[in-house]
Amino acid sequence: MSSLSDELAYADVTDIAGRIRRKKLSPVEVVDAFLERIDARNPSITALTFVDHEGARAEAKAAEQKLMQGGELGPLFGVPGILKDLFDFKPGWPATAGGVRALKDFRPDLNCVFSERVQQAGAILLGKGNSPTFGFRGTCDNYLFGPSRNPFNTKHNTGGSSGGSAGAVADGLVPFAEGTDGGGSIRIPASWCGVFGYKQSWGRVPTITRPNAFGGNTPFIFEGPLTRSVADAALVLTAINGPDDRDPFSLPEKVDFIGATSGSIKGMRIAWSPDLDVFPVDPKVAEVVAQAVKVFEEAGAIVEPVKLGIKRSHYQLAELWCRLILPLNIGALEAFKANGLDLMRDHADDFPPALRNWIERGYQLSAVDIERDQVMRTEIFDAIHAVMATHDFLISPTLACLAVENADDGDTMGPAEINGEQVERLIGWCMTYFINFTGHPAASLPAGLAANGLPVGLQIVGRRHADADLLAACATFERLRPWKDSYRIPAGRKLG
Repeated sequence: MSSLSDELAYADVTDIAGRIRRKKLSPVEVVDAFLERIDARNPSITALTFVDHEGARAEAKAAEQKLMQGGELGPLFGVPGILKDLFDFKPGWPATAGGVRALKDFRPDLNCVFSERVQQAGAILLGKGNSPTFGFRGTCDNYLFGPSRNPFNTKHNTGGSSGGSAGAVADGLVPFAEGTDGGGSIRIPASWCGVFGYKQSWGRVPTITRPNAFGGNTPFIFEGPLTRSVADAALVLTAINGPDDRDPFSLPEKVDFIGATSGSIKGMRIAWSPDLDVFPVDPKVAEVVAQAVKVFEEAGAIVEPVKLGIKRSHYQLAELWCRLILPLNIGALEAFKANGLDLMRDHADDFPPALRNWIERGYQLSAVDIERDQVMRTEIFDAIHAVMATHDFLISPTLACLAVENADDGDTMGPAEINGEQVERLIGWCMTYFINFTGHPAASLPAGLAANGLPVGLQIVGRRHADADLLAACATFERLRPWKDSYRIPAGRKLG
């Protein structure tokens, strides 16, 4: 690879944007450097499922002309990024809904909010990242593209559902990527890939779902950034946050995410839960996170162990998440059917057995079932809300286990048990979906590496709508325990 490709691989979004703005780099040079790196490294990890070489280079040339002519430039001007290949769109790009073989040639004329807004801010999108089928699990694998392989150890999975996005950022293929999060799909792969993933407060970034404009609230669905630094996430969030009349839940105000990163958390109260009351946690994960929590005490915050008072089992609650998100998946199936493509009738083999089983169950859910599930969801909301009434943040491990090894059949799943206790394999080991029940802002920070070199994430949850405080806490952690050196591991991996 060229020297510029190596030089820019782990450069920050803020650095690249600044150098382009000062005309120290051209958008064409930057895009070519990242495309070169993708071509060389992506085949060994399957982070990206589609790369738009021609389109990206054309946009880079147009950006270079604009730069030379002068005028106003957006905060992400000339910076490359990628979208996620789930329900995320750029006109003319393939949209396989997470590796559904029947959709390999589906190219809708649509934009998602993330695509729309980062491009308005000047970013140049290079392609799309791998995702599991319909995003219905915490690992990243499917029958069309196979698993995304973790850049820290390619025998292991990236996590999902934004696994390709997180893997691409960790491997230096792009400086930022889109994630979506309906049960932890930004935070899960951020944890396993050692990057920073941020899920903002519900409504802070619009969610445009059609034909059902209200489809993104059960559970709460988000679009957000995956980056290698908090400052980079703040810059992307600056570009994508703000109201949109197409979203009935969109919040009216914008947040100064960049300014928030210089805030202090001295004197703030942090609730610390090593297991969110109910999760069995791998001791290797628990040890790394317990050490990382001490960073907040160094910053002058008050850290207190808490119990949330949750009475349901983790297995019950994982199945609750599966039931709650089914209407969104069934809505997508019905939309395809209305347009002449009956996926479950004609292409059922494109869907993993566990997902097919849940879809069948979803079509049988009654109004009484849905009401009962929302009552269970409310129990979690009340438990989280009670803790946040007396604390500024809640901290836990992001995930209960380390990255699992990839399967060879397109159907990689999470662990069947942790510490000898049975775990629901789709998402039951993810300590993230509670916060999709509630809508609080949450992030996954790289807490450190386990003894085997695999990354471990720390989840930090903020008060509702208190995104500025949460970004301040994340930036404080990064200043005291910077994680950038960990990328020497993916950077030095052998290709093959």
